[in-house]
Amino acid sequence: MSTEDVVPKTFHALVERAERKFARVRDIPLHPYGGSGLENGHFFHKVFKAYMRLWKYQQRNRDKLVESGLRRWEIGEISSRIGQLYFSQYLRTSEARFLFESYIFYEAIFNRKYFEGSSRDRGVRFKELRFYARFLMVSLILNHKEMVKLLVEKFTELVEDSKANFRGTNFKEWKLVVQEIVQFTKADTAILNIKPLRYCAMFDSYPASLSYVSRFHAKRLLKFQDAVLTSYHKTEVKFAELTLDTFRMLQCLEWEPSGSFYQKHPVESRENGNMSDHSVVSGLIDINLAADMLDPTLPSNPKKAVLYRPSTTQLISVIATVCEGLPLDSVMLIYLSAPGDAGTDNTSEIKSSGVSSKCARSNAPYNHHEQNNGLCQNHVTMNGDSSQCFQNYLWLGPSKNGGSNFLYPGDIIPFTRRPTFMIIDSDNSHAFKVLHGAERGEPAALFLSPQRPSFKDPSDADMAQNGSQFTFFLTVPLQAFCQLVGFNLSNDVLDMYNDLESIISAAFSEWEKILCTSTTLDLVWAQLLSDPFLRRLILRFIFCRAVLTLFRLRESGHQYLPVCIPELPSIVSPKSEAVQSSIIRLVNHLEVADCFSFHE
Repeated sequence: MSTEDVVPKTFHALVERAERKFARVRDIPLHPYGGSGLENGHFFHKVFKAYMRLWKYQQRNRDKLVESGLRRWEIGEISSRIGQLYFSQYLRTSEARFLFESYIFYEAIFNRKYFEGSSRDRGVRFKELRFYARFLMVSLILNHKEMVKLLVEKFTELVEDSKANFRGTNFKEWKLVVQEIVQFTKADTAILNIKPLRYCAMFDSYPASLSYVSRFHAKRLLKFQDAVLTSYHKTEVKFAELTLDTFRMLQCLEWEPSGSFYQKHPVESRENGNMSDHSVVSGLIDINLAADMLDPTLPSNPKKAVLYRPSTTQLISVIATVCEGLPLDSVMLIYLSAPGDAGTDNTSEIKSSGVSSKCARSNAPYNHHEQNNGLCQNHVTMNGDSSQCFQNYLWLGPSKNGGSNFLYPGDIIPFTRRPTFMIIDSDNSHAFKVLHGAERGEPAALFLSPQRPSFKDPSDADMAQNGSQFTFFLTVPLQAFCQLVGFNLSNDVLDMYNDLESIISAAFSEWEKILCTSTTLDLVWAQLLSDPFLRRLILRFIFCRAVLTLFRLRESGHQYLPVCIPELPSIVSPKSEAVQSSIIRLVNHLEVADCFSFHE
């Protein structure tokens, strides 16, 4: 057999072998807690090895492969597979390097136009459409907004071209994908791209309080390494299986790679200072570029399971897996954003699912808004029987599926044997107050959203347009404040934005100092305070609660206020001087004093 025959045959054999291995990992859950971690990691390693061998082979032999009829889209398909594998590894590990590697491969495919000319082949066109959808997802999560804007334009044009060139094919699903990404980017680009959502020392650590944080010590300090994030709302903003709320929270729980936010990412590639030559098949992609874009001194990101519309049993299974592997000195974060149902007697459903009627019976009417001197009522009997734990629930999916999508507060109780920090963003969030005192070993830390949002302009309350207000405050507090008071914060008022950020940074620095020196800080919060991600969430909660408490352009009622359990020290309550003085500075600078009522 001649060399001319050996090279293409070897190449196609390597392609088939890589595809077979890829098929074995295609259906493995794209989060860290699905199945056997070691076994899954072994499979992924074997797939990577197969594709890297294929990739290097086509690099060494691309001239002969081109002569034997290798088509550009075939190189694009291999590159796309590698990008897909890297992105899968990012979802399973939360390691930023995999996300960057994925971007590098996708960007090379885009710049080198590997799929150009797909209008002649429907199968290749579908490969190109899938490539655009995946590249958009990676670019969104990396916050490369200029690239996202360009990709949306190209993707929209491609779908329209597909409808024109393949008239016998239904592209309805791809039209829906275009609608989703347009709506998603519209909501996302409403946020000024000045400060990253990820944790960045330049913005999120404060010199004036840094020494207090470094010296802070409690009886126990917990590490934050694991999170479960899920969101379901019937009309929520989403792209593929990523909702706007989980998208914001995901970024909020990661480190900003050093300098990457400030790098300009050109949409045209340059190699060795010259424009790339797209006229030939090029398989040369620098797979080590990601190492130059990351700060090796940064700690690892917490691992995150981002679940899209899971059933209750799926969610519980993942939480149980997290708990099983949670180190003794660590805390698990659970973020749930979903609608709920309150006051429904579900005793019959609970009996049929094997829950005792003793737990289900209600001893007294449940008052969501009960608060005494800032301390939430317990609703737990003296013998530890949590009487309300199976009465109210969240919907994790369409109501037509019935109880399989109901999550009761009592479903979480078994996992409170380990340290747990829960963020419940729901119109029925206050139902989860009953967890306090019903824990099975470790007191849980709880952030419960308002049951109703507050806005100067009622049209801003449309969650299908803007996402959840509470999650917005926890991830982008200044812009959530501006949305609350109806102030359009645009690139035209950058000086104003910087002034407002300085006010908030000064406030957070002061509150950080207060918390680190407080003698009344509950151990539940004290053991979380040394973690930068959780500390930042606590500071933002203090800000959110104060702003919503002092906001006056709505009817009064506790349903408009968030709750934290256990209570934070009164010195950072909305009525305290330390908090009100900062809010007053912010309000006066923005000239929106008519929206607030301050206490003497």
